[in-house]
Amino acid sequence: MANLNDSLKDLMTIDGAQAVALVDYNSGMLLGEAGSGMDMEVAAAGNTEVIRAKMKTAASLNLNDTIEDILITLGKAYHILRPVAAKQGLFFYVVLDRSKSNLALARRKVLDVESSLQM
Repeated sequence: MANLNDSLKDLMTIDGAQAVALVDYNSGMLLGEAGSGMDMEVAAAGNTEVIRAKMKTAASLNLNDTIEDILITLGKAYHILRPVAAKQGLFFYVVLDRSKSNLALARRKVLDVESSLQM
């Protein structure tokens, strides 16, 4: 089991990782971050709206399923939003340089880190 700082450091070992964060999507607050290159407080608040909208839509559609992750693909980057299954209301936010990362391996690493988070 890993604490928050260890989890964020572990996420930064993903090939192409630029910035990572743990966010509370109930409040939009940034709980921890690592890396550089963007204002993670603004990114956390904005992506909170993405998570909330998808959660609301899934509930409205009665999907009876959980969101594993949300992928936003940009020209130069991948953004992965992964709700923390064991900690309702939290999600990991990972920004990857698209030219340096392997998306499949990155998603797997985020899953592993999410599974071992201890708060």
